[in-house]
Amino acid sequence: MIPELGYGATVAALVLALWGAAAAVMSARSGSAALLRSGERAAVGAFALITACIALMLYAFLTFDFSIQYVAINTNRGTPFYYRITALWGALEGSIVLWSWMLSIYTLIVVFQYRRRQPELYPWVLSVMLGILAFFLLVMTIPAPPFERLTPIPPDGRGLNPLLQDSGMITHPVALYLGFTGFTVPFAFAMAALIVGRTGEEWITITRRWTIIAWYFLSLGLLIGGWWSYHVLGWGGYWAWDPVENAAFMPWLTATAFLHSVMVQERRRMLKLWNLSLIILTFGLTIFGTFLTRSGIIGSVHSFTQGSIGIFFLGFLALALLGSFSLLASRMERLRAEGVLDSVVSRESMFLLNNLFLVAAAFTVFFGTVFPLLSEAVRGVKISVGAPFFNLVNIPVFLSLLFLMGVGPLIAWRRASAENLKRNFLKPVLAGFVAAAALRAVGVANGLVLTAMGLVVFVASTIALDLFRAVRARRRSGDGWSAATWGLLLRQNRRYGGFIVHLGILVVALGVAGSQAWSVQKEVTLDRGQSAELAGYHVRFDGLSASEESNHAKVTGAFTVTNGGAGGDVLHPAKKFYPQDQSPIAAVDYRLGFFEDIYVVLGDFANDGSHATIKVQVNRMVSWLWMGGFVLTLGAALAILPDARRTA
Repeated sequence: MIPELGYGATVAALVLALWGAAAAVMSARSGSAALLRSGERAAVGAFALITACIALMLYAFLTFDFSIQYVAINTNRGTPFYYRITALWGALEGSIVLWSWMLSIYTLIVVFQYRRRQPELYPWVLSVMLGILAFFLLVMTIPAPPFERLTPIPPDGRGLNPLLQDSGMITHPVALYLGFTGFTVPFAFAMAALIVGRTGEEWITITRRWTIIAWYFLSLGLLIGGWWSYHVLGWGGYWAWDPVENAAFMPWLTATAFLHSVMVQERRRMLKLWNLSLIILTFGLTIFGTFLTRSGIIGSVHSFTQGSIGIFFLGFLALALLGSFSLLASRMERLRAEGVLDSVVSRESMFLLNNLFLVAAAFTVFFGTVFPLLSEAVRGVKISVGAPFFNLVNIPVFLSLLFLMGVGPLIAWRRASAENLKRNFLKPVLAGFVAAAALRAVGVANGLVLTAMGLVVFVASTIALDLFRAVRARRRSGDGWSAATWGLLLRQNRRYGGFIVHLGILVVALGVAGSQAWSVQKEVTLDRGQSAELAGYHVRFDGLSASEESNHAKVTGAFTVTNGGAGGDVLHPAKKFYPQDQSPIAAVDYRLGFFEDIYVVLGDFANDGSHATIKVQVNRMVSWLWMGGFVLTLGAALAILPDARRTA
């Protein structure tokens, strides 16, 4: 009964989405309020039906309904309760259900927020969003039906991919999908603005918070993915330039460029064509990333199985880009800049340069990601592109972006004078050079690390200097330091929210630079009672123990770790053996610290527990990545608050 109900709800939601999109278009053309209300009811109905699909799927997982093929493949009777819930989006079909559900939620919010406002843009926005939702429902109906029956019904399922049995499965995909689907809103408003010919700043003003929210969730998803990679995969790193990591990183780069360039359009009425192109490109890259993940055409630890779904996504991507850029071309006359670039030494020039670097980084990541496909198509041999290529090309770009992060917000609009440059940048530049010289004096010889650290200090100094001057100016009205600071943050939340986001990026940059420069590792085989030393840590092998868990067997090691003190921590890295997997899965154990983590991975071991091979890593400053994510969260939260000055 559940498969039939679920499939029926999917088909009904598809019909409603198609009707809602058509009704909104007819309403926009005829001015019929009844048709528009019908389209809105279709959006509400589609949301309710997709929610019903999720409820049915969850019920099937929780009750081990192996008559549904997706349930049988992604769970078994030993799967813990919470992994039965996350198994909903653990593979191809369920991930499309989750994507559709989130998109339907965004559509519903747009309906309730704008149905009494924006009468000219709103019907087209609703039509675009329901049209995109209809595509995902079509995928759920034809190439990837989540409620497909399985006969004969097996007594037990295969089980969820062991690498997905982690708490990160709760947050990482959800955050990424909220980011991906969130960019549909500014894309829909951009298309509506092009259709009705209102190509000014209005659509940017409407969608500013939507874009920040989507950008924040995508940022959070990338950071959580790094944490997942760090503590689950057992290699001690957090970013491998994996094709699917890249697929999420590319829209982040173009969306970051968009968030900066819209400020130039708002202030100087320039870059209209560029901003529309950026939001189209960002939306297109979210679909491209989904295509990479779900088509299986590129090997990745994140990718799902290969099938006909890739053709559907590739066709939709081609249609969306062709339609969007054709519409853009038809409005070229309305997209001419009203302002001109007065000087290369100005804020708008710095923002434009920032955009060029971000788009260049996105292009190089795109090229490196698809190069194996291109080489296979041309030469018949799939040539992989690894981390050395991405690092060689992108590290100079990212260092340049760090520099521009400090210059862009403080340099004057139109034309910067020598006095402006001296007042705003002399002290921060000196601080950056002093920091780099101090690090060199204590033995840091890596030129890239010295450059990165100097730039981080430079940017942090520009932010501190700007904040200090602004707070000092507010104190002239009689406020104390804390009241003046808080009042400034609330009154200019967009500016200082952006600065706090920049600080979060700086903390992440420190973590990346420090971890790459100062982390060390060793692989060693120890007899029971024997110790190994690395960077002041002593790791002693105490023994092994075996246990049976609900859905796997586990061999756990006990290793006492000391670092100059009398006591010590006992770490328990393990090997997990799943019946459905031929190779064991490493379960890492670690101790996190402010400046360094100790990280132990269990390798081969003797059956009698007499000896074991381990990899020990002292990973320095990795925790700064996660702290940077927290700072970034604070900045994004401040930036999306209503603008106090406009409200007043």
